[in-house]
Amino acid sequence: MNHTTSGKMTNEVLSTIMNHRSIRKFKDERLTREQVETIVRAAQMAASSSFMQAYSIIGLTDPSLKRELRAITRTPYVEENGHLFIFCADLQRLTVMADEQEKQDMKVMLESSMAYQIAIVDATLAAQNAVLAAESLGLGTVIMGAVKKDIVRLDQMLGLPEYVTPLFGIAVGVPDQQPELKPRLPLEAVYFENRYASDEEQQERIAAYDRNINEYYQTRSENNRMDNWSRKHIEKLTKKISLSGMTEYVQSKGLNVN
Repeated sequence: MNHTTSGKMTNEVLSTIMNHRSIRKFKDERLTREQVETIVRAAQMAASSSFMQAYSIIGLTDPSLKRELRAITRTPYVEENGHLFIFCADLQRLTVMADEQEKQDMKVMLESSMAYQIAIVDATLAAQNAVLAAESLGLGTVIMGAVKKDIVRLDQMLGLPEYVTPLFGIAVGVPDQQPELKPRLPLEAVYFENRYASDEEQQERIAAYDRNINEYYQTRSENNRMDNWSRKHIEKLTKKISLSGMTEYVQSKGLNVN
């Protein structure tokens, strides 16, 4: 049932969405098989371009592999969680019923930027469903791009074939912390009607948001600091980081070549 509180629509789904926060500390409790399967089935119900379902989900449960991935990423919650899901772009499954000539005929499309984009979007939509499902069960989640810090080693860990690449991980478990909600960008800086906003309009909105996020960083219960949103990302994006390794890896898997 939908309800209106202080002029805002709300229901159980919206309440779960609006209360999302990343959890990076979990209790030492493994997810049950039923919980894992429920989360994966919920992920599978996400929309999919042309119904390709161009993703796979790998549960990383081997303690030694999780320990190694923790060392690579330097993030404790990669190892210490209830379950770790790795979401992969997967165009390989589309080929398994094709004969050799059909596989050759499929290569141009499979190796195109368009197909890789479809796989990334499919996986991302499925992941958001998984997060929502897990949080609706009272569990906490955090999405981690850091699992790709050594993407070649992760590929080896997971035994990934051609046309399959890891995209990100989701750690899920019983929360052992309750961080404050992090303020999002103002709606006006994200949603526009009919035309994109001018730089002048965006500067005003972002300046206000920077003040808001700085206050959040200074007053939250953990990891206090002076910072704002725009400066953090300007500094991050002006660093000279080599990107060639990722491009070469993805293309070595036969993806995003054309």
